[in-house]
Amino acid sequence: MTRLAQTADLTDIQREILSTVRSFVDREIIPHAQELEHGDIYPQEIVDGLKELGIFGLMIPEEYGGLGESLLTYALVVEEIARGWMSVSGVINTHFIVAYMLIQHGTAEQKERFLPRMATGEVRGAFSMSEPGLGSDVAGIRTKATKQADGGYVIDGQKMWLTNGGSSTLVAALVRTDEGAEKAHQNLTTFLVEKPAGFGEVVPGVTIPGKIDKMGYKGVDTTELVFDGYRARAEDILGGTPGKGFSQMMDGVEVGRVNVAARACGISIRAFELAIAYAQQRETFGKPIAQHQAIAFQLAEMATKVEASHALMVKAARLKDAGSRNDVEAGMAKLLASEYCAEVTTQSFRIHGGYGYSKEYEIERLMREAPFLLIGEGTSEIQKTIISRGLLKEYALKR
Repeated sequence: MTRLAQTADLTDIQREILSTVRSFVDREIIPHAQELEHGDIYPQEIVDGLKELGIFGLMIPEEYGGLGESLLTYALVVEEIARGWMSVSGVINTHFIVAYMLIQHGTAEQKERFLPRMATGEVRGAFSMSEPGLGSDVAGIRTKATKQADGGYVIDGQKMWLTNGGSSTLVAALVRTDEGAEKAHQNLTTFLVEKPAGFGEVVPGVTIPGKIDKMGYKGVDTTELVFDGYRARAEDILGGTPGKGFSQMMDGVEVGRVNVAARACGISIRAFELAIAYAQQRETFGKPIAQHQAIAFQLAEMATKVEASHALMVKAARLKDAGSRNDVEAGMAKLLASEYCAEVTTQSFRIHGGYGYSKEYEIERLMREAPFLLIGEGTSEIQKTIISRGLLKEYALKR
């Protein structure tokens, strides 16, 4: 364990969990990440290993068979996993957003039905807000659930950018309903859609067309989801009440933004590790390049950015664990960590010189993975909007 990105005031259990995960990453993820990523191969053996470690139940309460750990523990675990391969952390991200939404907003029946199987990884979660052409305008969702005479709903529309869309068996999908207030974001409802893993028409009215080919973030399946006359029950509405979907999803997204910040920290740590190791091995003008001030200063900047990102991510997680609103802090953590991640990976790439452009070197993969974090769970511009609104509200002048 290096001195970089250390967290104070952890319990013995937290330290044991992180030590176990780090060993797993070093043994089972890093040696295989390059081959799996280049082949865009789903990391099934790694996922099975995470199941055995109990990672899929990390934040699920003990009464439902989980470990009952905090968001902070989860974020630190994600940081370790992303250090090995970001795609693996993506496998568990949406799972935990759905689990968190169920814990916070689900009915007693929904919790009993899903959480014990989610804790073991038998049920795998994905969540769906985005649509083609929608971007960050969640209030503009067009996918619609039409209420039927029997009290059920028929859902039609197209969703986009589902992480784990094919491998998941439970999707929390945000759609428009007729119920709710007049404002656009107040007539959105979250439906829990059960389906088998796979592609094609997985259940009547639900089609997962196939994997979207991406620049990076390989291995994990990113998909569309098409509703065409899908019949849902009233009991499938998260929390049982229509019109609550926007606030439920935003609550889950705050967890997601801490996750993305943690992923960015993990990639930054790995990029720094690769850079500082290479800089001590590569020699120019008769000495290791780490002894050239231009390179040494870059290493100092990289380490400082890693520490700053990690500290802000930890603060955001601890606020959420304390039951406080953390929209501003989660936005800050996601903004800073993702932007610094892009900078740190670029600095590491430059330190590697021409070799950084070769697929034989790990930094080439990180250079393709880092840009995703500038977009996932809201762009940097969206984070700035959230942060500025929160600050203006908090520091509003009294007139």
